[in-house]
Amino acid sequence: MQGLFFETDTVPRYVLRALVLLLGFWTAWRTGKSVADGWGEWPRVVIYTLLLGFAMRFLHHALFNGPMLNGLYYTIDVVLLLIFSFAGFRTRRTNQMVNNYYWLYEKSSAFSWKNKH
Repeated sequence: MQGLFFETDTVPRYVLRALVLLLGFWTAWRTGKSVADGWGEWPRVVIYTLLLGFAMRFLHHALFNGPMLNGLYYTIDVVLLLIFSFAGFRTRRTNQMVNNYYWLYEKSSAFSWKNKH
């Protein structure tokens, strides 16, 4: 548990941690969105997010002296990043389908479209 909660952290370190998390989530969102912009498929999102997970692990290690090569923390990072990556991918893909094929599809939610009938 020592890796999850640091009792000696100060307020500036908490703020820096929050900024690193926001940077990672924003980068994951943009990763998914840019794959969708190139009409790529979701396996590419997974590959890019796995690489982004290593970058986030490095930032945690370099800035906060966290574990670099720890499977549990890497998995937690990747799962959280995948949520944002797929959300960015699906919102962009939905907008593409609705805008490019407006005579066929209409938006049914932020993440999906349906046939016009």
